[in-house]
Amino acid sequence: MIFGGLMMLFAGIAAIANDDVFVATRNYVYEFDLTGWGWIHLIMGVVITLAGAALLQGATWARVVGVGLAGLAMLANFLWIPYAPFWAIVLIAINAFVIWALCTAPSPSER
Repeated sequence: MIFGGLMMLFAGIAAIANDDVFVATRNYVYEFDLTGWGWIHLIMGVVITLAGAALLQGATWARVVGVGLAGLAMLANFLWIPYAPFWAIVLIAINAFVIWALCTAPSPSER
């Protein structure tokens, strides 16, 4: 979760810092300003990274929050595909793995 959050954070910083880093296609159904997408990715990256850190410290609420945030990150990255197709698909796969790992890991009481 921390890795996926940091990668979203870096993608957000890159999109905010320089709009020319990504190639945007025209006439896409979900067309937004690249700077707006950068802020969305930056904020989600920070929140996901903080939830991942809480998960490492043993917070049980972080599992539920992590599943929800990873699902939102998958949706955001799906909409990010026209701007950075390879990177978005990699982050979708990472978030799918995070959801799987959080749902199948034993609870702290079972360890």
